[in-house]
Amino acid sequence: MKLSKRIALCGLLTATALVLSLVEKMFPLQAVVPIPGVKLGLANVVTLFALHELGIRETAAIVFVRVTLASVFMGSVTGFLFSLFGGILALFVMRLLLPREGSWFSTPGISVAGAAAHNVGQIGAAILVLGTTDVIGYLPLLLLAAVPLGLATGAVCAAVLGHLKKLPI
Repeated sequence: MKLSKRIALCGLLTATALVLSLVEKMFPLQAVVPIPGVKLGLANVVTLFALHELGIRETAAIVFVRVTLASVFMGSVTGFLFSLFGGILALFVMRLLLPREGSWFSTPGISVAGAAAHNVGQIGAAILVLGTTDVIGYLPLLLLAAVPLGLATGAVCAAVLGHLKKLPI
């Protein structure tokens, strides 16, 4: 893929991830899953898709720009740290598992691992921000929520990838 197309795709995916983050912020998930801080992880669809189509460098740039812009538009410095730690750890875990996709892991399985890693990263950020390890007790609840939510976002990504393969491009 030519450099200009890669740059355009990075911009498009960053914008898509930002819109998904905004949509996610408007969705009242706490009414269904009464665990504070749990999110659908819709931007994870973009991260996993970008890993498939672009590679780690471009995907890391997309994650960093999305987290930065989402924090500027909708969040705070603390939210930036939580999202950045979670997003980067999720990115690296999914990248490590991606070569085994199809043999050991499915796309939804890789997404679940990314969701779990995101939660671990957020707890790491919370430990740094709050200066206490007491927040580790919250991790099992977050990991429990990561399974169905990661499966859902992984299924969406798998469907998008499947449809993309059918396009004559």
